[in-house]
Amino acid sequence: MLQDDVSYRWNLEDIYPSEEAWEHAMADLDHKLNSLEGCRGQLGSSAQELKRCLDTIYGISKQLRRVSAYAALLSDEDTRNAHALEMRQSAELLTTRFSQATSYVKPEIIAIGRDRLESFLAEEPALGIYRFPLTEMLRQAPHTLGEDGEKLVATAGLMADAPSTVYSILSNAEIPWPEIELSDGTSVRLDQAAYSRVRAVPQREDRRRIFEAFWTTWKGYQQTCGVTLYSGIKRDLFYAQARRYDSCLAAALDDDNIPPAVYTTLLDMANANLATLHRYFRLRGRMLGIGELRYFDIYPPLVHADLDFPIEEGKRLVLEAIEPLGPDYVSTVRHGFANRWMDVFPRPGKRSGAYSSEPVYGVHPYVLLNYNNDYESVSTLAHEWGHSMHTFLANAAQPYPTADYSIFVAEVASTFNEALLLDLMLKNAQDDTSRLYYLGTALEGLRGTFFRQTMFAEFELEIHRLVENGEALSGERFSTIYGDLLRKYHGHDEGVLTIDDLYTVEWAYIPHFYYNFYVYQYATSIAASSLFAERVLEEGAGARDDYLAVLKAGGSQDPYTILASAGADLATPAPYEALIRRMNTIMDQIEAILDRQAGTD
Repeated sequence: MLQDDVSYRWNLEDIYPSEEAWEHAMADLDHKLNSLEGCRGQLGSSAQELKRCLDTIYGISKQLRRVSAYAALLSDEDTRNAHALEMRQSAELLTTRFSQATSYVKPEIIAIGRDRLESFLAEEPALGIYRFPLTEMLRQAPHTLGEDGEKLVATAGLMADAPSTVYSILSNAEIPWPEIELSDGTSVRLDQAAYSRVRAVPQREDRRRIFEAFWTTWKGYQQTCGVTLYSGIKRDLFYAQARRYDSCLAAALDDDNIPPAVYTTLLDMANANLATLHRYFRLRGRMLGIGELRYFDIYPPLVHADLDFPIEEGKRLVLEAIEPLGPDYVSTVRHGFANRWMDVFPRPGKRSGAYSSEPVYGVHPYVLLNYNNDYESVSTLAHEWGHSMHTFLANAAQPYPTADYSIFVAEVASTFNEALLLDLMLKNAQDDTSRLYYLGTALEGLRGTFFRQTMFAEFELEIHRLVENGEALSGERFSTIYGDLLRKYHGHDEGVLTIDDLYTVEWAYIPHFYYNFYVYQYATSIAASSLFAERVLEEGAGARDDYLAVLKAGGSQDPYTILASAGADLATPAPYEALIRRMNTIMDQIEAILDRQAGTD
């Protein structure tokens, strides 16, 4: 079986040749942490001393990211592996110690002041690679504590990942997933990977039974997940209050200097255009021949297409789709395919979902998939390699201090590659059935990435505001709040799509709610990437180079500025209006095909 073929598993030896080598690296880092004390009180003494200390600090940071990535990837191969989990926790403890040991850095940089810092930069040109992170520290001065305060906040990191870790172990390793038999006699153990695969089966009764079994299982853990998520929100509130922010949202946005208008504009534009989303659901009902659309009807393709995409075919399609980005980009992805940068197939205990790994500077990114041989898997392959190529290009173009980029810009790269893949599939479609399939897939992608993620963002904002106002939240209350949003976005009260009470526990299934205002960036990003993809496909090399420059910029500027400078200002309605026009144009094309077919009949 391909699942057992080592060539479809990532090769962690590119990071460390063995777990023993990782242990040696951990011991070396443990020793190096002691050297950080020698820089305390010295950062403002001279330009040369500042350079020496920053080289030491960032050098240790780079090594720390490496040991952390190795342990995390090893643990995600099999979340049941207790030793790998202990390695991951050891790296996290070391990371906390590093944060504690460097707690003096921001206060000392702020004490230096902008004028003196500029004189240091002029005196010592080699400090130039630190200019942006240093000026960011100055920008955040109102929210930076004294040395004791910074050390206390860093120490709190020992507890910070507890909610997400509990969720991960519960959802990937310990929930007893049900096994159901489908109408064709197939038996399915309905874990998270299987649910993502079978929720789109064509038989409606099967879909109902799948939803019933899967969400009943989650409902049994509603209170546990409620306590876990509530703990995560209280963690966010602690950090926001400790750093003197008015809200959790303000604290989350300020990390990357994102204007609050980005978040509010996103929510306003989504809510103002729910009629477009409801139009899509009505079109879905028409195409599926369903009079009363239910929540378990949102995933099957709008037309039946007997399509199978084995991993090798998926890789071929992705390589062809990304050709507009040039031969260097394509050859790097091909090299990664051939040299085990991916862990491809689902296995018992393997982490669910998909991701591109945290950057391992000086090595290469890694991609985790749970490939199911469907078109969604191909699209996910393109998506995650968008992330990985962003990492690869940023690492190649930037020194370590400015290589790491924000999630705010990262999701542009991933959804951009999805758009290129869709363009290829539409060009290659040979008949109306295929064209309807890919147009329908595009619509579902826009729904899932724009409207669904914005719904998530609205949920996050509401639950954080409630906790900020002193309210306690249980699993049942989370389900009530989430259910109200489900019904609003899906037109329940207007008779567009019916939401059953059982499905309101869906919030418990979403890992991103533990990431502190993460999901909104999917929605803003697909608006920006739509503009970039359109330009690249229409204008060619010049637009391509402009886009690749965005990726190569890494973290050398704040992400909002990087995108706005390239023509995608996400604090204005324009990008969202373009996305809504795209949805309506796709629906116009689908309805034209359906009307033509009806006339022919």
